[in-house]
Amino acid sequence: MGDRWHVEVDRDVCIGSGMCVAAAAEDFRLDGARQSHPVAPDRDPSEAVLAAAEGCPVEAISITLAETGEAVFPPEE
Repeated sequence: MGDRWHVEVDRDVCIGSGMCVAAAAEDFRLDGARQSHPVAPDRDPSEAVLAAAEGCPVEAISITLAETGEAVFPPEE
């Protein structure tokens, strides 16, 4: 987990459940429209951020390697 991550939330998919905030309160915020966004889109890898992405009920959170764009979550199949 030495590479930096780029974290995105697809706001067209996000339903504002707040699961990401519950899993990683330091890393995600809900705005006035109850849409999630990462506090720091480019960041060091974090188990909490990965747990938030995995726990999103609509899979609105994606994580890629910042340098290469390679998928971290969801994994490419």
